[in-house]
Amino acid sequence: MVTSQYSHIWDCCCDHGLLGCALLSRQAGTKVHFIDIVAELMAELENKLHRFYASSTWQTHCLDVAKLPLAQYQGKHLVIIAGIGGDLMIEFIEMIVQKHKSVNIDFLLCPVHHQFSLRSKLIELNFSLKDEVLVEDNQRFYEIVLVSSTNDDNNKINPVGDKIWQSESKKQTEIIDKYLNKTLKHYQRIQQGKASDVQHIIDAYQAIIR
Repeated sequence: MVTSQYSHIWDCCCDHGLLGCALLSRQAGTKVHFIDIVAELMAELENKLHRFYASSTWQTHCLDVAKLPLAQYQGKHLVIIAGIGGDLMIEFIEMIVQKHKSVNIDFLLCPVHHQFSLRSKLIELNFSLKDEVLVEDNQRFYEIVLVSSTNDDNNKINPVGDKIWQSESKKQTEIIDKYLNKTLKHYQRIQQGKASDVQHIIDAYQAIIR
């Protein structure tokens, strides 16, 4: 999903930088920025990067994701945020977009939960969908969504997803079935517990056309 069209890729909440390093190995002409707020992690990662990659191809930043210095760099930006909840992801995205209103930014997002809330916020922000995929790894499910901060009426974002429910193999059909059942049970438990009214979310998932 990450193509060569980007001048700068921002690997946020990067931990040990595994994703960014994988991109460095195949993204010729693209500068990869590693962002995490934990100074010890970033120092360790920087030592590793110096050993294996040309210094002109990467840069580390020990800062809050909301403070990305996108305006300092020319070209097309891809901001990758993964491994955190959709609620925190929403906060980061809103602050980034607010700070860089004139910058065309693509976001590659992989929330660990609150996918419906995240998608709803992206719709509210008039983002457009570029691609999305559902994957299963180590018995956990992940929605990976590639979106653009520019509005495109031909590529609307669906609050429960669209392409992720389409399968071209038996294995993917099994993954989809398991994920949909798990998601519905999750919201049904919330509804039964009366902690909050999520019936509209349940209805949306039950209306998915396979």
